[in-house]
Amino acid sequence: MGSHPINLLLRFVLELAALAAAGYWGWTEKSGGWRWAWAIGLPLVMAVLWGTFRVDGDPKDAPVPVPGIVRLLLEAAFFATAVVLLAAAGQSQLAIIFGVVILVHYAVSYDRIAWLLEQK
Repeated sequence: MGSHPINLLLRFVLELAALAAAGYWGWTEKSGGWRWAWAIGLPLVMAVLWGTFRVDGDPKDAPVPVPGIVRLLLEAAFFATAVVLLAAAGQSQLAIIFGVVILVHYAVSYDRIAWLLEQK
């Protein structure tokens, strides 16, 4: 089920929403020039980490291959950071909804999680 097109679309939307949450936090919680730096820089750093450290074959070869458990931990940190930043920016209800949707996505993606855990 993890590779179903609807689930892949949801995953992509969740990734974009996580980056948007990081940018929103930077914009609302900082001021002056730091506002721009955080609103652009934090999502950029998150996106680079997300795209760089991957498991080969998920969905293609990785720039920096890592074991599946490391990738899962990176994903957990990525999405948890977005949820925490939403809450810190005063969007508690949105953070809860976002967190629940992430958990549902990973529950539906049980086959991908099992595959990742097999990757060394």
